[in-house]
Amino acid sequence: MDKNQKIVLVMGGLIALGLFVIEPFFGLIALVFMIAILMTLRIMGDTEDYPLVTAELAEDAREIIVTNTGTARAQNIRVALVPLDIEFEVVSLDPDEESGFSLPSMVSEAKAVVIYENAEGQRFQRSYPLTALGAGRDLTEPIIPIFGRR
Repeated sequence: MDKNQKIVLVMGGLIALGLFVIEPFFGLIALVFMIAILMTLRIMGDTEDYPLVTAELAEDAREIIVTNTGTARAQNIRVALVPLDIEFEVVSLDPDEESGFSLPSMVSEAKAVVIYENAEGQRFQRSYPLTALGAGRDLTEPIIPIFGRR
């Protein structure tokens, strides 16, 4: 937790204590707000250095688009297309950056296995179904990985 976050929490705690002396109900409300702020800071800490590389098929089914939707730089990205026996690498992607890989022919259905690292060298692996007829994303997966779910 950095200096500014500690200052906000200490000031909020002092305000909650002062309100509790004046009226206990207001003090409890301020305490609930402080707990919400602490939870928010905890979630922000979990997602601070997290690259999330996704792979999807372009509209014309002739290109694989690799995108870093996370909050940190992804390095040493390796994508394998199963069962097409095609592999390619991307050196690095910054947050919200994308890269494309052209395919020799249209792909109707495949699976992309993506392996990548963050700046500290921690490895991640994800797989994405690719289909030309519809979206292959899991709609129930959270956009922001919280509480250690990766």
